[in-house]
Amino acid sequence: MIRIAVVGASGRMGQVIIESINQSDKATLGVSLDKGDDLNSVIDQFDVVIDFTRPEATLKYLEICKQANKAMVIGTTGFDEIGLEAINGAAQKIPVVFAPNMSIGVNLSLKLLAMAAKVIGEESDIEIVEAHHRHKVDAPSGTALKMGEVVANALGRDLSKCAIYGREGIEQPRDRQTIGFSTIRGGDVVGEHTVSFFMEGERVEITHKASSRLTFANGAVRASVWLKSKPAGLYSMQDILEI
Repeated sequence: MIRIAVVGASGRMGQVIIESINQSDKATLGVSLDKGDDLNSVIDQFDVVIDFTRPEATLKYLEICKQANKAMVIGTTGFDEIGLEAINGAAQKIPVVFAPNMSIGVNLSLKLLAMAAKVIGEESDIEIVEAHHRHKVDAPSGTALKMGEVVANALGRDLSKCAIYGREGIEQPRDRQTIGFSTIRGGDVVGEHTVSFFMEGERVEITHKASSRLTFANGAVRASVWLKSKPAGLYSMQDILEI
């Protein structure tokens, strides 16, 4: 039985993660913490930390885990290059699962997107539309960016050079080599992502819609259990699902 520490325990995701742990027969809640609580003071009460907070908080928890040789599951998004480097550095010492989306369905969608991009991507105008609740602070979502990255990689493109995040003021025809992103924020939308491949005379769309945060929480708990027997390294949900 793996002992899990949940940080940001009173937040929307934190509460659902605790619910998922309580439903698991392979994990138990070691400790729950909120902003201001000291992870170091309960270091002997858990084996792995699940974190869906904010980048600055995540990096602090990551450093503590690295020093204490504890595993970590990171679902936080919005890291800058320095933050990503810190995660990669920590993974040289401890096992880390880092995924912008822990949903099994989303990760299956990533596999399908790579397949679609290889088959029809060069003949398509590619657009990514994502929608989330009004409280989400990063845009586009980490999942949308990951989808764009998967498609770009399959086509041999650099997403940082071909992504278009807004078209205001652009007075020229669409460049087929670009990948467009559109962001919607409103209400209580848990998360919706659609990648469209527009071709002459037809269109292929791959869509994932989450109706409950429990799908992300269940994936995070599954990742925590999977990490128990793994050496130091940086892992993704696709490693866990073997897809």
